[in-house]
Order: sequence, then C-alpha cells, then structure tokens
Amino acid sequence: MAKTIMFQGTSSHVGKSILTTALCRIFFQDGYRVAPFKAQNMTRNSYLTENGLEVGKSQAIQAMAAGVAPRVEMNPVLIKPVNNSSAQVIVNGRPIGDMSDRDYYEGKNLILFEEIKKALATLQRDFEVIVLEGAGSPTEINLKDRDLANMRTARLAEAPVLLVADIHRGGALASVVGTLELLEPDERALVKGIVLNRFSGKLSLLKPALDFLEQKTGKPVVGVIPLMEINIPEEDSLGSDDHKRPIETLDWEQEFDQLAATCRRYLDMDKIYQLLG
Repeated sequence: MAKTIMFQGTSSHVGKSILTTALCRIFFQDGYRVAPFKAQNMTRNSYLTENGLEVGKSQAIQAMAAGVAPRVEMNPVLIKPVNNSSAQVIVNGRPIGDMSDRDYYEGKNLILFEEIKKALATLQRDFEVIVLEGAGSPTEINLKDRDLANMRTARLAEAPVLLVADIHRGGALASVVGTLELLEPDERALVKGIVLNRFSGKLSLLKPALDFLEQKTGKPVVGVIPLMEINIPEEDSLGSDDHKRPIETLDWEQEFDQLAATCRRYLDMDKIYQLLG
C-alpha cells in the first residue's frame, strides 16, 4: 500500500499545485515511485495522455516531475466549465455528458466517488508514494457535503493533510485559523501541519506569527516557502495566462529540479517523511 500525503488550501490559488509538483519531484529524486492524485479537478486546462485521454494539465505536469507518464487515474474526475450554469464531466479521461449547477447542488456528482476510489486503489498498487492535491478550500459550507476532492478523499487515502495559505496576498494567519475552526473535529485531526507559501521578507520578522499559529492551532508550521519565480504554469483560473502555453515548450527537468531544491530548503522534509510513516 502506497504512503500518502495531501496538500489542501485555505482557498483557491494558494499554490497547492506547485507544491504538489515539488514534492513529486523530491520523492522521485529520493528514489521513490511516486504519483500525483487529484480526485476531482475543475478546470478548462486539460492535457491529452499518450492514449488520447484527458486529465488536468497540472496533474500531467506533476506526473512529469515524478518521472512517469500522465495517467487518467491521477485525475479520475475532470470538470470542464462550459458556462456559468453547466460543465462537461470527464471520467477516466472520457466525456460522459454535461452536469448543470442544479445537478451538482442535488448531489448527483457523488456517484463519481466510486470512480475516485478505483483510481486511487490502482495508484496505491502501482506506486510507493502518492501526493494528493485538494481543490479550493475544504470549508466551503455551501458545497461541503458534495465535495469530493478534499476531506472525503483524505479519509479515503488515510492521508495526513498539510494546509497551505498564501501569505503574499495577506490575511494568511486568519485564513489558517478560520479554516481549521470551520472543519469538523475529525477533519481537523487530519491536518498535521501548516505551510505558508509565497513569503517575501525576513523570516526572523515572521517568527512571532509562526509562534502564534502553532500556539493557536496546535499544528506545526512545516514550511515557509519564498515567493518564487518559476516557469511552471499555474492551473487555477485566477492565475496568469501561463496555462495557454504548451507545456512541452519548457525545459522541464531544470524547472523541476530548481523547484525541488527551493522547497527542500524551506520545507521540513524530516517532518514530512515522519508523516509518511
């Protein structure tokens, strides 16, 4: 059975995809057979695998960082918005039809969790480590009972969760404390650490905030990642236009290695390996 670890975020666009890419590369460099996994991804930015099946572009990039070919099991449910009220649903790389916002709010997406279970089980058989990525926030109260990508998947995978906040945008401490407060007690117990992403400034000036977070939440801060200049495209629609660039146009190996080197320096990898068990 593969070991697992998961990034969830206090909101969309906090850097979950990039950090997942970094850990995939680090574990690959350390000699593990590693795969990314995102149970459900809502994005227009997809990638065709070598057998013509669709997965989220970020999962394809993460697979490349892990030194393996992208597979549909890495993103079994892909939701491609068509307009403000409907989206195309792609399961295991193939379109199965459209889903309206009404269908979603009535919970019709929950039947897709069986496909998520099967995909994860396949990866657990074929790999040693799986790095999971959540979607948006795990505490969207109006969506939570239909959320397939966050705590429901963390429980399925028995994955320790690292909660990521974007400190560059401001309000990171409040977003961490608020997110943990809104989680159910059993969900909060799954969160084993906090990562502050995109920090710029002197770390010594941030220490009082880190001490506060650890005392307030009872969770260790396992990383403060600096604001990085990287060419790996953001997946989230709130990001830049990088998603329009074909992913084959970059020197991926150099980018992946630079990303991994930075994250090794600023993540507590001893703690992360301890969480992996």
